[in-house]
Amino acid sequence: MEAKTLTDQAYTRLREDLVHSKFGPGEKLGIELLKRTYEVGATPLREALYRLSADGFVQVRGQRGFRVAEMSLEELEDITNLRVVLEGMALTESIENSDDAWESRVVAAFHHLTKAENQTEPDIQEWESRNREFHLALVSCCRSPWLMRFHEILYDQHKRYRNMARIDRSNRRNVHEEHIAICDAALAKDVKALCAANEQHIRRTAEITSRILAENQEE
Repeated sequence: MEAKTLTDQAYTRLREDLVHSKFGPGEKLGIELLKRTYEVGATPLREALYRLSADGFVQVRGQRGFRVAEMSLEELEDITNLRVVLEGMALTESIENSDDAWESRVVAAFHHLTKAENQTEPDIQEWESRNREFHLALVSCCRSPWLMRFHEILYDQHKRYRNMARIDRSNRRNVHEEHIAICDAALAKDVKALCAANEQHIRRTAEITSRILAENQEE
């Protein structure tokens, strides 16, 4: 049980750091360095790295060890398309199974997100947390474990690209208006409008991320 606990801890911490771009694409993930960084033994780390490779965050290079998964505009497009489809399925099922408790979760999460977005000097970490809370509340009545597993992977893969691109939140995009449209459609139980608003939201993020990644590649 202890080994499993250590593996879970290593997996969670490593995944969080990979999503937040603390390791660059293609960077070698040496076991000795990771042992010092996370203060965990080699066995739990290797098990965590193999789990992360199954999620697409780490690449296993045979005898050459582990590296951070590479990134590309083509992969971002693929992740975006899959997220639109699978999140649309999760939203549809969640609405179909929704109840008063679901509505309360969505309203509370949107309220917290609105407060984070309306701050004079937004706290990016708080915004990220509240944004995730809102999107998870929307799909919280989806009863398919497999769908939710893939939803989580695609959400974090998309987030990894967004973080790597270092999107300037001072641009003219009004993310709060996008969230209002999503919330209104969800509370109205209008599945078609909800999926459309959510797709526009995801693709707008991907569009900005793609542009910044392309500019970075040209530098």
